[in-house]
Amino acid sequence: MASISLSHSQFSEDAIWDGLKQAISHSSGFQRWLAERALTHNPEGLNLEQLVSRYLRETLETLAY
Repeated sequence: MASISLSHSQFSEDAIWDGLKQAISHSSGFQRWLAERALTHNPEGLNLEQLVSRYLRETLETLAY
């Protein structure tokens, strides 16, 4: 079985999180979540990290229920 060795200099945790935030924010589930909450114009002034974190928290809470 092949293993992949990545050095910390190649991929920082911030770079990985930034990529995940971008991927999540472009997903249909996230877009639907925004629309359902009327956050498409972001009246609360939340940044992308806050929106994605809220989306993930609510999604996980729903799955855990």
